[in-house]
This record gives sequence, structure tokens and C-alpha cells, in this order.
Amino acid sequence: MTKTLRFALAAPLALALAACGSATEESGEIEGEAIAAIAAPEGTEWRSTAVMTEAGGVLVGNPDAPLKLIEYGSLTCPTCARFSMEGGEPLMEYVDTGVVSFELRQFAIHGPLDLLLQQMTQCGPVEAAVPLSDQVWANYETIMQPIQTNQAAFEAAMQRPMEERFVVAAEQMGYLDFFAARGISEDQGRQCLADVGKLEAMADYTQRYGSEFDISGTPTFKLNDRDVDANTWAALEPILQRAGAR
Repeated sequence: MTKTLRFALAAPLALALAACGSATEESGEIEGEAIAAIAAPEGTEWRSTAVMTEAGGVLVGNPDAPLKLIEYGSLTCPTCARFSMEGGEPLMEYVDTGVVSFELRQFAIHGPLDLLLQQMTQCGPVEAAVPLSDQVWANYETIMQPIQTNQAAFEAAMQRPMEERFVVAAEQMGYLDFFAARGISEDQGRQCLADVGKLEAMADYTQRYGSEFDISGTPTFKLNDRDVDANTWAALEPILQRAGAR
């Protein structure tokens, strides 16, 4: 087990709750004229185009879009859930223009629970990762309730051998059933959650986001590598429009 994964698994579930909902303090807004739409390849739409990036994120849309939006988000963050509910579909409408791409980089701010959920959202095809994340956020209370009422069982599962602990936790918290209803079979989910190598990679990315990119709270947004002073859709949309998105 890597040092990074050991640290992530040791993090308490209550870790950094205050960091959820924090926003960047520096703003480097881009201003420009409206950018003409860029058509997707024939027979496709940009919102259905997705790739894994070298930085460990899932990029949706035109990979050459002039406006590149990145969200560092946690699946256990209520402010991230609010953004998804309010801004998920409107953001995809901008993505469909080919002018804006959206990359979700999952930040395991609450350690093992985030890693478990992230692993499940990335268990299917890459095109499904962001929609599955939106499903988690849309059902935030359902996802968090088992942890709030039976944290001891989750923590006990985390004491099992590495290849078993996330599988057992998902069984006990009802997460295998949740994702099975959304296209990830139980067998598929079990196999994914036993993949220690991928869990290690996810933990390493979270450490990298913090050490290299100075990410400390979720959601944190960047537009063309500039900090965005927004953590709600109402605040973010005008910034995209001033940058040229329509």
C-alpha cells in the first residue's frame, strides 16, 4: 500500500468538512467577445464525448475547446452537490457548443468514502463517469445517510484486507445496490472496488492536487488554468459568458 493511500484511508470521515464550499480567493477572469460554436463530429454531440486526462480527471466535450473549465469536486461535498443540481444541465448546454469543455477532477477530501464513490463512478465507460457523479450528488442525502447512522460499520470494514474493505463497505452501506440501479452491476462493482492499484492512483491524484495545484477545498473551479471566484452556478455562468461562452 502506498503512503498516500495509507494516509487517505486513515482520514476520518469528518475530515475538513469546513473545506466543503470554500472557493478560491484569487480571481483571474478572462474577458472576450462571443466565441462561435464549434460543431461536434457528425452524428455525435459534445456532451457525450469524454476522455480520461493525464491529470486524472474526466474531460467532457471538445478537447480543443477554447474555454477549459476544471472542477475539483468531492462526491461527499454538499456544495458540490448543489452545483451539480443547479448547474449540471446548463453547463452541458455550453459544452454542447464546443466552446467550453468541462473536466471533473475528483478530490478525496473525506478520504475512504470519497475513494469508494469515485471508484464506482469510474467503474463503467468513461462517458458515464460524470453522469454517475451527478447521480451521486442528486441523491446526496441517500448516499450520506448510511454513514451518518452506521459509521462504525464503515470504519470496521476499513480494517479488513485492502482488496476486501471497499467491497464490504459498499455492501453494508447499500452502494452496490445504488449503482446497480444505474448501470454498474454488483459483480462489476465488486471487481472495481477490489482494484487496489486504481485506488492508489486516485489517492495519489488527490495528494497531487493539494501539493502541486494548491487545492484545499471543494468545489474549486479553474478556467483556462486561472482561479475562478465562484462555487455556485449563479456565480460561474456570468464568468463563462464574459470569457466568450454563449
